Amino acid sequence: MKVTLSVIKADIGSIGGHIRPSAKLLETVRSKVAELGKGLLIDTYVGFTGDDVAILMSHIGGTGNAKVHKLAWDVFIAGTAVAKAQGLYGAGQDLLKDSFSGNGRGMGPAVAEMEIEERPNEPFVLFAADKTDPGVYNLPSYLGFADPMFSSGLILSPKVGKGFTFRIMDVAYTEGDKVIDLSAPEDLYDIAALLRDQERFVVESIRSRETGEIAAVVSTTRLHNIAGKYTGKDDPVMLVRTQGNFPATGEILAPYTIGHLVAGFMRGSHHGALMPVPRNTGISFFDGPPIVSALAFSVKEGRFTEPADAFDHPYWEYVRGRVSAKSEDLRRQGFFGPAMLPYSELEYGGIVERMKAMESKFRVLGGMEPVEA
Repeated sequence: MKVTLSVIKADIGSIGGHIRPSAKLLETVRSKVAELGKGLLIDTYVGFTGDDVAILMSHIGGTGNAKVHKLAWDVFIAGTAVAKAQGLYGAGQDLLKDSFSGNGRGMGPAVAEMEIEERPNEPFVLFAADKTDPGVYNLPSYLGFADPMFSSGLILSPKVGKGFTFRIMDVAYTEGDKVIDLSAPEDLYDIAALLRDQERFVVESIRSRETGEIAAVVSTTRLHNIAGKYTGKDDPVMLVRTQGNFPATGEILAPYTIGHLVAGFMRGSHHGALMPVPRNTGISFFDGPPIVSALAFSVKEGRFTEPADAFDHPYWEYVRGRVSAKSEDLRRQGFFGPAMLPYSELEYGGIVERMKAMESKFRVLGGMEPVEA
């Protein structure tokens, strides 16, 4: 059976600042999805990561389906009304347009979709991140799909060993979707050269070279490109198919033990170690840390099983302790050097106005001048 998996995620309001959505907001989103999805959606799942609400949907409408995207938009509008009524912080924060224009992409919410021909057993993982940007998945995707040190199937499985093709997007280009397709292992160094710059070059999708099938899709929205100013971090989602012609679930999860440093944290302006967390985990320390959840599903004829929470396991408690220490060390450095994002990533923030105000006060010295008290 051919089925489309769509996940659309947005921050539409949170308790006490950037903590988590309210129970009433989540109840509204779930009931509205059930109401509007009749006759359109096969199955749904609603959850949250940090202060973002994610709607996972299965349907037969294909990717970019206007009705499915409109449903998500209307649901988020309804949730925003509840957020405003409750006085939640940032009500409707990620809804950057006044009205729906046919597709949720470019309107604020994070969108990741794939149309697949279901296998006899079809496992996939929904990754949802908060307080970070789409480049958060660059390193895990590289390691999970191109590095046998993490993905042993690349040398143990003939099908997986054929490698994968990465579609990488230049998210700094705003006139359209500017992409390049590179295949591992032949183009491995070129892939690495791009993905190391996680603020500009982002994995958009990955395909199997054995079958041409879609393996992974990532939301690539940069909110400041849409709004023209800082409105919050992009909080991306990713869908990854596993097993068979693709890396095993454990191979896809393994890179998250690193707690690699990513953009995000307070005001979206710092670096921090990415923490793998159980589902429905809120935000706390320094409006962070950057977090990611991983829910594993099986799907049959478009119907989801209940999610298996991949990061809700004793092993990941150990990982979270190490990741916390890593972020704490960097946070002790405050705003100096690599603890804060480079100026190019702060160009939409208040620091720009501060720098402009000082520009006229600079002067070129003509010889030795006395320093005024």
